[in-house]
Amino acid sequence: MRGRRVRLFATGLLALTLVAAACSDDDGGETGGGGGSTASGDCSQVDSVTLQLQWFIQAQFAGYYAAQDQGFYADQCLDVTIVEGGVDIVPQQQLADGAVDFALAWVPKALATREAGANIIDIAQVFQRSGTLQVSFADAGITTPADFAGKTVGNWGFGNEYEIFAALAQANLDPATDVTLVQQDFDMSGLLAGDIDAAEAMIYNEYAQVLETVNPDTGELYQPSDLNVISYEEDGVGMLQDAIWADGDRLETDDAYRDIAVRFVTASLQGWAYCRDNVQACTDLVVAQGSKLGASHQLWQMNEINQLIWPAPDGVGVINQEAWDRTAEIAQNTPNLEGTTVLTAPPDAGAFTNDIVTEALANLQDLGVDTTGDTYQPTEVTLNEGGA
Repeated sequence: MRGRRVRLFATGLLALTLVAAACSDDDGGETGGGGGSTASGDCSQVDSVTLQLQWFIQAQFAGYYAAQDQGFYADQCLDVTIVEGGVDIVPQQQLADGAVDFALAWVPKALATREAGANIIDIAQVFQRSGTLQVSFADAGITTPADFAGKTVGNWGFGNEYEIFAALAQANLDPATDVTLVQQDFDMSGLLAGDIDAAEAMIYNEYAQVLETVNPDTGELYQPSDLNVISYEEDGVGMLQDAIWADGDRLETDDAYRDIAVRFVTASLQGWAYCRDNVQACTDLVVAQGSKLGASHQLWQMNEINQLIWPAPDGVGVINQEAWDRTAEIAQNTPNLEGTTVLTAPPDAGAFTNDIVTEALANLQDLGVDTTGDTYQPTEVTLNEGGA
């Protein structure tokens, strides 16, 4: 099996009798996600909770599986069922319909659902940075969005294309006449076949798929030097992505649900801190859960996901107002080819709250968990052919 070593670049209702302290323990213990843990088994009641993922099982969601596996949810008196996503599942709509208690969704997509009438609220912004790229072969000479002119540019559609359109607008390119936009599959087959000059990719997924492919000219895996990569985050048009969304009506009217939300965010973020410090263990956990892609691909993904989360200077999960405003502005003012924007008006002030995550961070600090990851450094990954 061919391998390659690369240095990753940084880039219903529930009882009101719950007592949060019932799940705590002052004796400390083995570190879990940065230090400290609570002891399970002290719960007067265990609450059942469902979380809807955005996609199939993969390291993009490792923090939640780690929180389950390491007992962080149990320590918070929660029994969490993680619901796998898929092509036809819209997580925020599942939440709006009452099918789940919490959902993971990209901010612009969830805001569109909120604008359509669903009272859903961002309560923890787990990914602090956008992971969307445009990937091309180096000989195409595409190093900035301005170089898209006259090129065939792939995008996934389904609300994933707006960073591309924002980059085109910033480069003063007309998406209808200056480029050829094509909808691509959720893979890199179009780029590899030469049908697309620049393909949309997530840094933690599709980009790695190219680097796991044999270059027919060399007989070895493609190298980063064979490719040019445009990061929309670095280009200034990155939009906020994975966040934890809650039911706004229940937050406003049900104190028990709000209490559960705080405990759920506490344990989930502890899971992410654990995966920051235990990259291989979280990779192994995701693979054991039945990920569709292989072990080296999942290790790459885990490492890149960590870089979208850490460091978190304001505290992991805190919604940064500047990043929120940029996302909302792009969503409101960037039309696609059909002239449609994600939003027709600015999101209202109730679309996100830092109240829940602030309480969660206080809980984590009491547990001794590092909530900023100031000293975080990415690791190195060996990618194998096909991601095996």
